[in-house]
Amino acid sequence: MKRRDFLTLAAAPALPALAWAQEKSKLKITDIKIVKTRPRKPYPTFKPADGAWSTQFVEVANPMSIYPEFKPRRDLFAATNVPSFTVEVTTDKGIRGYGNGGPGGGQVVTGHLAKLMMGRDPFDIERNWDMCWRSTMSYGRMGVTMNAISGFDMALWDIVGKALNQPIYRLLGGETKDRVPAYCTGNDIEQHVEFGYKMLKLAIPHGPASGRAGMKENLELVKRARAALGPDGEIMLDCWMAWTERYTIEMAEMMAPYRIYWMEEVLQPHDYAGFGRLNTTVKSTRIATGEHEYGRYGFRYLLEANGASIWQPDIQWCGGLTELRRIAAMASAYDIPVIPHGGGLNGSIHFSISHVNAPWSELFLPPPGGPKEVYQIFEENYQISRGPDGIYMRPHERPGWGWDLEVIG
Repeated sequence: MKRRDFLTLAAAPALPALAWAQEKSKLKITDIKIVKTRPRKPYPTFKPADGAWSTQFVEVANPMSIYPEFKPRRDLFAATNVPSFTVEVTTDKGIRGYGNGGPGGGQVVTGHLAKLMMGRDPFDIERNWDMCWRSTMSYGRMGVTMNAISGFDMALWDIVGKALNQPIYRLLGGETKDRVPAYCTGNDIEQHVEFGYKMLKLAIPHGPASGRAGMKENLELVKRARAALGPDGEIMLDCWMAWTERYTIEMAEMMAPYRIYWMEEVLQPHDYAGFGRLNTTVKSTRIATGEHEYGRYGFRYLLEANGASIWQPDIQWCGGLTELRRIAAMASAYDIPVIPHGGGLNGSIHFSISHVNAPWSELFLPPPGGPKEVYQIFEENYQISRGPDGIYMRPHERPGWGWDLEVIG
């Protein structure tokens, strides 16, 4: 690569076309609709063990914690009529692709993007993405419109993989590692350690609204995790936009003896300057964020603020795989690891195994108390193996995303 090309990539990455994109596919998009799907092999229903943790039924720090009526649980303020979605894109050769997008995006797909994309070649990934972006920027550059673009983009990648009979990661250039180390999110700590995890992300229960008592409870949760993991395991904290700068500094000082690997989303996502100050001030751990950031321009703001040591875009929200590649290219020029939010669950494992600067993947373990079959299905779904870093995963070799789903409506 010429020096001028490298500098251009570092400033505003424009990725070269991949080999498969050099030829017309002779496919045309003939239908775009929102569907409901389910796994062909679902988990059997069961009642979790008494005391099992769940983000829906226990207190977890959040931006609404300052209002007492919403403090106990996230579901008290979560949207009920603004769903995430799955889009099915059909071609004239009968190949169907499926993509998942974030809350509210489905209406934008069917009400706007569909009329622009009908009849187009799904292999024209870059042009199709750019048309979706330019056509929606007048009413949204972050949030709902990017949720829509994300789901549609993922469906096109699924079509390309199926048409070429290749898993997505091979379309991206193949694997950079045999398998991806995985961390587990949630507070069923002992179950996760017993399963084999050596890297845990804790859902922090309290923020400033809970005062000193809440800080002590946060600390006790970290102590419990360190005791279960031993001295060598990694502990991360998910603070879900609930903390302040001062609170973060105090918690970092309190938790320093327990060696925290990162503190995630401590501030609201638009506070780039605040993230920058924390990333410079806090020395005992790393600052991570990006779950609620959108597109390369949002991550450029984060970069200009030096706001995080680890970036965490969500492939279903940040603009899909096409935009995730651009975000990762920008990060790589500054040696910033990219560890996608929900990266083991939503297709990002294909990205992570094919990119050098994507070292880990996120998983959630089914709650304790289920029959053995539940955890066997989990291991099959995510190609679980074990090794020095605890739990590892890798994508399936099925074409496209490799999801084993059926459409139910």
